[in-house]
Amino acid sequence: MHKRHTDRYQYFRELALTSEKYFIPFIDNYKTITSVDNILEFGCGEGGNLLPFAKRGCTVTGIDISAERIAQARHFFAKENTTGRFIHKDIFSKDDLIDRESYDLIIIHDVIEHVHHKKELLLVAASLLKPDGIIYIGFPAWQMPFGGHQQIAQNKCISYFPYLHLLPTSAYRRVLRLAGESQRTIDELLDIKECRTSIELFKKTVSETDLTQKAEEYYFINPHYEIKFGLRPRKLFPLLATIPLFRNFMTTSYFCILTKKRNSMQFER
Repeated sequence: MHKRHTDRYQYFRELALTSEKYFIPFIDNYKTITSVDNILEFGCGEGGNLLPFAKRGCTVTGIDISAERIAQARHFFAKENTTGRFIHKDIFSKDDLIDRESYDLIIIHDVIEHVHHKKELLLVAASLLKPDGIIYIGFPAWQMPFGGHQQIAQNKCISYFPYLHLLPTSAYRRVLRLAGESQRTIDELLDIKECRTSIELFKKTVSETDLTQKAEEYYFINPHYEIKFGLRPRKLFPLLATIPLFRNFMTTSYFCILTKKRNSMQFER
């Protein structure tokens, strides 16, 4: 397990820097972020992605199923002398979600690959979106070298081993046990394997909702790798990005903008 997975404030600051440098410029191409915007993030964790928006004067709300992460978000925002609202909640709960406010921007970054009910997630987001609002989604393609999130493993060989998650489930479980991983980590990694999200699956899921793609970007080198590993972000060669299935093995991060269909022309692939 890498240090940033235990030093959560470091992780919070790294997310904030990547959000400022890469997420906001991508979003600004389709909706200029202003201080009057109301912004919501699903699976906000410690809130790092939201910090640059809050510093711009936006009203930011983060929701996460982890009470520990929400507590950390409140603490870290206070440490930064910045205001944000953080709510411990399951977005699929039956009770009213965050008072059913409407949002100019909804962020779903590195979340959808952890969710079994992907269509329901998008439907909830659409129900909270203003008519002219947008949804920003980012996730690693399942087949990319670390699409299984094996970097969270305690064993260094496991955490640095690319494509290990593509083993058959039984073999993957056996390797994780032999490596001495805790049952909790094994369960989490196998759940991610079960939830795996390819770009094609994501596109198909979007097509089954009242949302449409307005833009997309394929990264061969994830923008977050700049702060993590000192690697300069690189987009996938455009021709490779048009090849279904193959592009999943090369896309370490996929960015997408969604809008409601009645307010956007269908994105040209």
